[in-house]
Amino acid sequence: MRKPLKPSTAKAHKRSKPLTTRELSCLQWASIGKTSWEAGMILGLSERTVNYHVHNACRKLGVHSRQAAITIALNAGLVPGLSHAGTLLPDPEGTHPPPPSRFLQLTLDL
Repeated sequence: MRKPLKPSTAKAHKRSKPLTTRELSCLQWASIGKTSWEAGMILGLSERTVNYHVHNACRKLGVHSRQAAITIALNAGLVPGLSHAGTLLPDPEGTHPPPPSRFLQLTLDL
């Protein structure tokens, strides 16, 4: 007898616990290319704590990698995406953390 197929990740996400604000913040910074260390510096957390929140987000989304969690979060509209110009798309509901300031972006690029 064959085992039933697992539900798709999107369906599994609907039934799982919602992501916390901190998990969404860490995924948002990761989605624009920040490392865990950089996201930690921005959020005032340690690199290990950022990894902890990303790992929890992965568990809740039913995936095993940071990239997969980011993809699901972007597709589900949980974190804002990037436009072709490299800027964050508008967040009409105001639910996501603000993008980094220009000064902070320049300092991290050094």
